[in-house]
Parts: sequence; structure tokens; C-alpha cells
Amino acid sequence: MNAHTKQQLLGCLWLSLAAAIWGGVYVVSKVVLAYIPPFTLLIIRFTISLLILGAIVVARKEYVSKRDLPLMMLVGFVGVTISIAAQFLGTKLSNAHMGAIITSASPAFIAVFAVWLLKERIGIHQIVGIALATAGVLVVVGLPDSSGEGHSLTGNLILLVAAVSWGLYTVLCKRATQTYSSLAVTAYVSFFGVLFSSPLMIWEMSTTPIDWGFGWDIWAGVLYVGVISTTVAFYLWNKGFEMVQAGSGAVFFFFQPIVGTLFGWLLLGEHLSFGFFIGAACILAGVAFSNRQNAEK
Repeated sequence: MNAHTKQQLLGCLWLSLAAAIWGGVYVVSKVVLAYIPPFTLLIIRFTISLLILGAIVVARKEYVSKRDLPLMMLVGFVGVTISIAAQFLGTKLSNAHMGAIITSASPAFIAVFAVWLLKERIGIHQIVGIALATAGVLVVVGLPDSSGEGHSLTGNLILLVAAVSWGLYTVLCKRATQTYSSLAVTAYVSFFGVLFSSPLMIWEMSTTPIDWGFGWDIWAGVLYVGVISTTVAFYLWNKGFEMVQAGSGAVFFFFQPIVGTLFGWLLLGEHLSFGFFIGAACILAGVAFSNRQNAEK
């Protein structure tokens, strides 16, 4: 096995772990968000990440040059203030079901932005892989029916913004990691994400009072969201895309619904249908097919 193949496999591993962590965090967030509203939780999670990664960056003196600060500001604004905030707001105005479906379009946008901004070539393997994995997501999550919960057009459009902006964020991060380490990029993303998102938290706290007297279990959930799903997962996601082509790495995003559904079944007693296994097989096949071209090199 040559060095290129080893790098590809390691990048795939990091992307898989990041997506799996984000899939599992839905269960934790479902509990924590009952006590802490979304934008406040967003600031808390990225502040924790900033404290951890920022300390490492300072210790290693891995500072970003002034000429590249605008890029870091753009990455933080797009990835945190726009994408994650839009996901929260869109889900609130629509519902989690539509959120899962619409944001699953992110890998397609990652591929598009990779062609546009990174001049990558997206082959038939990546296109078919993304399509196959998308079909798997629709089987796992299920299409909403007209008799279900009401869907807000505004909410769905905001969720689409979340999907598009996450694709742009991922590609911008890959561009940034061509110059700086993934750890440094993630730290700067956390800093500017907190900076630009703070007004949302201030507005939210002025309209939604919070009772901070909840138990240790909620604080443990907050730490999980801040340390594991933000500090660790965002670093792994950025590191993974540093090592693989964006078009091939995009499909690993689809591991989220698999892990999220499994944890919902194990920890929340949610129903696990036969369709889950069919959809999971489609997602895994899509991931394998999308990365087949790299494996053959």
C-alpha cells in the first residue's frame, strides 16, 4: 500500500468518524435543547471548542497571517453563523424530518463548489455515489406525507440555505487547509463563528429566559456537544477533507442519518424499520462507489 492510498484511507476514516459523531449528537441535542435554546447552545459549543483549540494554537504558535484573515472570517461566518444557525431556525419553522431530508443535499453542493472553487474534476463515480447515497437517506428518513406535520415554505428554504452554505463551508475549509493545519483552521472557525453569532444569542436570551438550574446530566450533554461534536468532529471533518478529494469525501456526510437513527433506536426507543437497513446499504454502496476511482489509482 503506497503513501497516497494510506492517506486516502485515513482521510476516509476521519470523515466517517466526524459524520458518526454528528449523527449521534442528535440524541444528546434533543435532550439539551429542552433546557438551552439553539443559538445559546451554539455559542456555548463553539466557545468550548475555541478554548480547547485556541490554547493549542497559541502553544504551537500556529497563527494565521493577516492576509488570510478574511478567508478565515468568511469560513467562520458561512459555516457557523449561516449554516448551523439556518439549520436550527429552519428546523424550528419546518420540522426535523424535513431538516434531515433537505440538509442531506449538502454533499451535492460540496461537489459543485469543489468544481467551481478548487477546480476539481468530479467523475461519474462521485456523481453516481452521491445519487445512490441520497436515495439511501430518503429510504432511512422517509419522505413526508401531506397528512403529517405542517411544513413552512420559509423554513424549508432556510434549510436549503443551510445545505448550500455547508457545502461552501467544507470547500472553503479545504482551501484553507492547503496553507494551514486543520487544527488551526478549526480554531479560527470557532473564534469567528462565536464572534459573528453572538448577536443571535443576545437576541435569543432577551426573548427566551433560561433557567440554569438544571442537573449535571444536562451539563454533561453540553460538554459532549462542545467537546466531542464540535472540537473533535469539526477538526476530523476538516482534516479528512485535507486528505481526500472533496467530491469523494462529500458522501461521508450521509453516515449521519445512519448513526442518528441507530442511536435513536438504542437510547430513545425509536422504531427501526426494515427500510433503515435497505437505506443504510444504499448509503454504504454510494460511499464505496464514490471512492472507487481513488482506490484504483
